[in-house]
Amino acid sequence: MKRLWLVMLSLTLVLAFSTQAFAVDVKFSGSFYAAGMYLDKTSLRNTADGSDNVSTAFYYQRLRVQTDFIVSPGLSLITRIDAMERAWGAPRSTAVTALDSQSAGTTAENENIAFDWVYINYESPIGTFRAGYMNDSAWGTAFMDSSLPRGKVAWSNTTGPWYYTLQIVKLTDNSYTAKNPTITTTDADSDKYVAAVRYTWKNGQAGILGGIGRDASPRPASKYSTLFYTLQPYAIAQIGPVKVQAEIDYFWGNLKRMEDGTTDTKLDDLAFFVDVLGDFGMFYAGATIAYISGDDPNTTDKTEGLKGLVDGGRDWNPCLIMFNYDRTYWSGSLTGYDSTNLDGAMFNAWFGQIRGGIRPIAALDIMASISYATADKKPAGVINSTYGYELDITSTYKITNNLSYMMGLGYLFTGDYFKGANNANAVRDNYMLINKLTLTF
Repeated sequence: MKRLWLVMLSLTLVLAFSTQAFAVDVKFSGSFYAAGMYLDKTSLRNTADGSDNVSTAFYYQRLRVQTDFIVSPGLSLITRIDAMERAWGAPRSTAVTALDSQSAGTTAENENIAFDWVYINYESPIGTFRAGYMNDSAWGTAFMDSSLPRGKVAWSNTTGPWYYTLQIVKLTDNSYTAKNPTITTTDADSDKYVAAVRYTWKNGQAGILGGIGRDASPRPASKYSTLFYTLQPYAIAQIGPVKVQAEIDYFWGNLKRMEDGTTDTKLDDLAFFVDVLGDFGMFYAGATIAYISGDDPNTTDKTEGLKGLVDGGRDWNPCLIMFNYDRTYWSGSLTGYDSTNLDGAMFNAWFGQIRGGIRPIAALDIMASISYATADKKPAGVINSTYGYELDITSTYKITNNLSYMMGLGYLFTGDYFKGANNANAVRDNYMLINKLTLTF
């Protein structure tokens, strides 16, 4: 009997190892960075009592891991997490329900671990379908891109040089649920609908995105909703050693469609971006011009500048201090007088930059830039328009194919915009030092 059981066990093991495995294939990719920042002043004000004479210095890091579970050819489950996104040794954030500004989790969750993406990717005979939380708000050039995780259903297809996509995106949901039982209205959500097409050729690409956004989340407390439209054409071309990028972003519609008989507020926002970069081997040089309309305080029935909808985006960081969302995320807003500040992405501005770099060896890239920015429209109570000039110098050394180290110095010659309503207010220049170790895998 003992021999019989031994034979049966052996046959069972042989059968088990001979059977086709149902386990999925798994692929990992991601990045990790550890950085140190010194900011000479946390405010642009220069008060007589020295209360704004505060500097800051700290280290911070983030781990990002994307995992692709390949169930079968053409069918995958894609996930992405951010973990340990925190300043070393700093106090942890208070646990709240409000989401982090660039995540599907809260700030406290990102300081431990937070899932941003979980979606199905199915490559069918009629195109690719995706459903779940995935990347959104990234199109064309890096200008105006914010790469936010949002819940959506998307279809895309590629036919020769042509790419097409249709998307339905859920921005805010205020439906009655077990987790949200106090809702007393049936229409208080925020959604957008997107269609886009892109054509690619050997040395470039061009495309246009059209979108409709509807926001009823202010209802019923506020008697209005929003309905806006957007067109966003772009082009990228490589002409010999010169790369040219251009993008236009136009938003229009009703920012406030009043339901109580009062006057609607129109939306009329424009932004554009042009960038030229010539790469001549060891040396390169480039220039950028960008514009984002500001709100005219004299047109109360129209909004020409709406931050959060039309701005430079969180992915486009042209300077180390000015209009740098990463600097804002980690060290906070740089405040001036009378509610003026440098806070995140570019907004209400004309921006120009020239830059140049040298690669003395293949692994080393040294770049310097000078930038200038001025307000398109002066807010009520602000008497000057110049944001200032900024000089940036960065050096990036590629230690291995997957590991790089960057050092940077940014110096801001602060403009009079930050004096607010009184030219007698004193502002100060500011500078920042940063070093960053980045691993990709």
